[in-house]
Amino acid sequence: MRETKITVRPNGPLRVEGDFTICDPEGNAFDLAGRTAISLCRCGQSQDKPFCDGSHKRVGFESVVKARQLAALPAPKPLPAS
Repeated sequence: MRETKITVRPNGPLRVEGDFTICDPEGNAFDLAGRTAISLCRCGQSQDKPFCDGSHKRVGFESVVKARQLAALPAPKPLPAS
């Protein structure tokens, strides 16, 4: 299995490469026709959501993201007493 890599493209989509499955809200997998790399829309304007159709260029979407460390996870909430 090839590790999954997700790249945030400047002013563009999320590029997903490797072994992955994309599912709808009901858990049904999209048929990716054997693709091992796809781009997911980040601008919200694609007519082929969740996939990118290049609309970000037409609407002038801008977002440049640099890698950073996320904040620590919050401590788990205690279980209610029984």
